[in-house]
Amino acid sequence: MAEDGTSALPRARRAARSGQIRHGKLHHTHPIANALKLVAVAVVVVLVSTGGVAAYALQDVLGSTKPTVHLVQLPGHTATPLPSAPEGETVGEVNMLVIGSDTRSGQAGYGDAADQAASSGVGNNDVDILLHISADHKNVSVISFPRDLEIPIPACPTSSGGYSYATDKAMLNTALSRGGNEQLGLQCAVLTIEKLTGLNIPYAASVTFAGTAAISTAVGGVTVCLATPIVDNNVTPNLNLSAGTHTLVGGEALAFLRSRHGVGDGSDLGRISNQQVFMSSLARQLTSSGTLTNPFTLYKIAKAVTENTVTSDTVNANFLLGVFQAVRATGLSNMVFLQYPTGADPDNPNRVVPNEYAAQQVNQALLADQPIELSGTTGDGSTVEPGSPSTTTPTTPATTGTGSGTSTGSGTSTGSGTSTGTSTGAATTPPTTGSTSTVTLPPSVTGQTAAQKTCSKKIQY
Repeated sequence: MAEDGTSALPRARRAARSGQIRHGKLHHTHPIANALKLVAVAVVVVLVSTGGVAAYALQDVLGSTKPTVHLVQLPGHTATPLPSAPEGETVGEVNMLVIGSDTRSGQAGYGDAADQAASSGVGNNDVDILLHISADHKNVSVISFPRDLEIPIPACPTSSGGYSYATDKAMLNTALSRGGNEQLGLQCAVLTIEKLTGLNIPYAASVTFAGTAAISTAVGGVTVCLATPIVDNNVTPNLNLSAGTHTLVGGEALAFLRSRHGVGDGSDLGRISNQQVFMSSLARQLTSSGTLTNPFTLYKIAKAVTENTVTSDTVNANFLLGVFQAVRATGLSNMVFLQYPTGADPDNPNRVVPNEYAAQQVNQALLADQPIELSGTTGDGSTVEPGSPSTTTPTTPATTGTGSGTSTGSGTSTGSGTSTGTSTGAATTPPTTGSTSTVTLPPSVTGQTAAQKTCSKKIQY
């Protein structure tokens, strides 16, 4: 359910859209946290390259870190050795899950009864984003998973020392609360996405409302384009933004990212494409400004993420330095933001399920570490800015693989990738690992590259 108790799909469009595992161990190490991909990885620069400032920043920042969690593997998954990244070197392939918690507990401005009733305690994983960096550091994929996605959730370690029950079909955003605390809830979210995609995900982070607001303030605000006005009284603070360009800071940036009623068709799917407008703008802003070389700005970012973020014990300074170097080398045109493909749940029109055919294409590409190329639109909540390239093609595409055709799975699929079946999780026959051929996803998969300038929009009925 959404913040106000409504479903993911607005009423006007519902009819049209037809074993156990080992217990996770808590560790009290001192990593530098990662919250919003390109923002958080920049933190490392100040800690490794600025002498006296770095010494003070390191001591102060590490003093605000939270307990971390040791991620365990699903049955049948083999943990691969984690790449090391000494100063001056880079990591290999990276799979990292970043979730946003919707808990109101301890969040300034959310203390009234209505907010506490909406989400308190551990909260829900309201945002789920997988960061995939290819082993050769030539491509980055950022996959957003809808909060209302109905998928299997495995048994997860809990704070009581036992396990939560496994569920064949449940909303993705319930995974965080199953752990009993924010550390083990993060573990459960990772296990759930691993089960869905087939990937091993050795890195993870969870950020709160306060963290998102603090990070946007630390970077000096994020400038976004609005094709239509955005008005939403269901977020805090209320949004009333005119069409045009706005620089969003603090609580207003958070409200923009949380808004459903003000963008797209009013659904969580529209919200995801609106969030991609923000994330791609942030990526362009960081790579074209002096943010990444300003030690004082980076110190503020470091404080913001460590005070408001929980991470796995694999996320440390050397790892983040490697990620930072890898992302910088990728280039904006080879950084793809996409929504995990879904269709209407045949059992519940208020929910969505994986689009079996298109989801398998995404899973296979990730498992084989292949570049991804989009062929669809930017999504219901955004549109290409006038004068900006409309293509989502990478700057140096390799031999293009097939992204259309007919699926022989349990769902009925058309050449465009539309499926009426549900996905049972990971792809079972991925291409050969290390393949450099580009996978062109079906037009049903929405998203954009970081190089594309897009504007948020509201669909008018």
